[in-house]
Order: sequence, then C-alpha cells, then structure tokens
Amino acid sequence: MPAPETSFPFFSIVIPVYNEVENIEPMTREILAAFQGRPESVEIIFVDDASTDDCVALLERLAAETGIVRCLKHRCNFGQSAAVGTGFRGARGAWIGTLDGDGQNDPADLPRMLDEAQRLGVDCVTGVRAKRQDTALRKFSSRVANRFRDAMTGDRVTDSACGVRVLRAACTIELPVFNGLHRFMPTLLRAKGYSVAETAVNHRPRLRGVSKYGVHNRLWRGIRDCFGVRWFVARSVPGNRLGD
Repeated sequence: MPAPETSFPFFSIVIPVYNEVENIEPMTREILAAFQGRPESVEIIFVDDASTDDCVALLERLAAETGIVRCLKHRCNFGQSAAVGTGFRGARGAWIGTLDGDGQNDPADLPRMLDEAQRLGVDCVTGVRAKRQDTALRKFSSRVANRFRDAMTGDRVTDSACGVRVLRAACTIELPVFNGLHRFMPTLLRAKGYSVAETAVNHRPRLRGVSKYGVHNRLWRGIRDCFGVRWFVARSVPGNRLGD
C-alpha cells in the first residue's frame, strides 16, 4: 500500500490536530488497517496547529517508520479550519479524505465513502453521524446550528459539522479558507457548482484527550458565520468543473 516517495498517492487523508498526542498513533493504525489490501496508494497528512504537547515528535517518528505519514506544522494556533486548508494545499492525491483529530471519527468509513463518491460520480461525499456519541448539550447546539445554517444559506446539510468527508482535490482550490470553513464545506462546494452526497457514518465517544470546543466557540460562532456564508453563496460565481 505505501507509495514510493517519487510517486504521488491517489488518496490523501487530512487530519488537523492540536494537543492530540494520545490519539495520533491509534488513528494511524486504524487508517492503515482500513486501507490494507486496497488498490489506492495513500498518504496521511497530520496538520499540527502549534500543539504544546509531543505531537510533532510523535509525528516525525511515525513519518520515518511508515513512509506515508506526513506532518505539516503551523507556527501559531490558527484553528481547525486553517489546519484543514493547510492540509488541502499540501495534499498530493487526486482525492482527499478528512477526519477530526479527536479519534471520534471512524477511519473505516473512508474507503466506503471513496467508493461511493466514484460510483455516484459526485465531487464530495459528506458524513452524517447516525448515532452521535456526544453530550446532550453538544447534540442540542448542533441541531440548533444546523437548522439556522439551512435557513440562512438556503442549503440543506444534515450534519454540517461532521468531520468525515471525501472530496476531489480539484474542488479544494475554489474553497475560501476562513475560521469556520470546516462547518460549511458542503454548502460552499455546492455554491461553486460541485455535487455533494451524504452518507451515514460511525461516531465514537472520545476516549483520549480533551475537547477543544464548547457552546461559545461552536454554536454562537457557527451562527455568526452563517451571515458571511450567506453573502458568499449569494455572490459566488461557480468555476469551470474540473475533470478527474
């Protein structure tokens, strides 16, 4: 499965991390297991958002050991969306998958989503957490935010904050990078003329590390961002659809 250093992988997996040293190695093992025996060559891109723990040292060790792990580093803590944008710019695959760095997403969903995107001929497949393993407050805040987003943007996305996605790398060129991108990616892609499908994905309780989100930086920030996204969607000019 690992591709030679001189060749480009087919599938890039982008994972933003901030002080998630306990989750990195288990996630890497799960990704390797999920793609074992698959025909696609894969690279795993962890984007370290200026962690203060031992993330970078661990990632450098895994990069040397596996040959497919890459570590991109931010000089300052810029947030999850900035880290996703950095991963998109650094990805070398024709297709890109995303996972959150907290271990709650299941890497085993990615091969199935990649197959589904190619079977349906869509540009992106985004996840819907069927049995979400979060607190009641987080579930409630997400429901409120999702309904408000749909009303404001005129788009319908069942679970806009789900971190599991598969999309064509060509699409990412037209995505504006701002603090909140990861919450609005399906809507922004549709605004640029790309096709998006949804699929149910697994969701797991956080076993290691500490959540970086609460009501203040999740619900209220997401609602505020809707006004900017609404303006962007209304004013956006779709680009020419790029081929495979």
